[in-house]
Amino acid sequence: LFDGIYPFYPQQRKVFVFDVSTIIVIVVFLTFTCSFLLIIPGIRGRARIYWTLRVLLSLIVGVVIVVVQFTGDWETGWVKANTSYKSFSHALVNVDIGLHVGLAGVNVTLRGNPVNQVNETIDYNEHFAWSFNADYDQSYSEGLEKGLPSPILYVAEKFTTQSPCSMHRQYRISSHYASATLWVAFCTWLISNILFSMPVLVYGGYMLLVTGAFMIFSLLSFSTVKNSLMCPIQFGTAILRTGYGGSFWLMLVIGLLCFVAGITVVALHYFNLDLLKTFFDLHEDKAEEYQEMTEVYVSPHFVNKGL
Repeated sequence: LFDGIYPFYPQQRKVFVFDVSTIIVIVVFLTFTCSFLLIIPGIRGRARIYWTLRVLLSLIVGVVIVVVQFTGDWETGWVKANTSYKSFSHALVNVDIGLHVGLAGVNVTLRGNPVNQVNETIDYNEHFAWSFNADYDQSYSEGLEKGLPSPILYVAEKFTTQSPCSMHRQYRISSHYASATLWVAFCTWLISNILFSMPVLVYGGYMLLVTGAFMIFSLLSFSTVKNSLMCPIQFGTAILRTGYGGSFWLMLVIGLLCFVAGITVVALHYFNLDLLKTFFDLHEDKAEEYQEMTEVYVSPHFVNKGL
């Protein structure tokens, strides 16, 4: 409290699911997709359908692996509560409080019911980062200086390094390991695409299996926080409970898709190689190459000379 008034809070917002990095990644992959769509008319016959399926599925896997690094909904939770709004004030407000955990930090959302209460617009969304180049405690200190609402500071305080809950260490380490394994999955995804462009399709299938395995490893790494005792985030009688969010389940689906695609490629390699070559547009190329090699032009001059 300064001269009888609350500190000024500039209305800065950060979307808890998408941010600038996410938008940049999506734009880059959309550019690749549009570039591919421009060359589709030049592909003949059924190969056009096969190329479209392969490229779109590959781009979906790649964009998901990268985008979930920057999303903030790996773990989410909401609670409705009547709680104090600011420090040194006895005014109570009815609000929805949200916690959104990502690999790079947490977002705490505060939304009033209704939005306009105590002569203010209660609609806050604050980000507290714990990535390698970020200082979570510094972000929390800046929130104190700005005079953030008490519910936001209460939730954010649970993740500070000084908190007895030790939630910062648990979430930060598991998030860093999950992020590292996802970058390895991205590298194996690139290698699989390179192998699929060469006549070594079975090894591309193996790399797809490796990609799916690292994606599942990232989920296992992040889920280890659930095995530890967590401090309750309580507002009166209401408790904020969290569960896995959209990014977590999306990674699970894409990881299983990589497993299915990899197993399919490997199985076709051993049981129906012609079908696999047809899908990857290698069968026709080999036939044309063989035809070109077997056709020999014989000059009539040498034939007559020989006769």
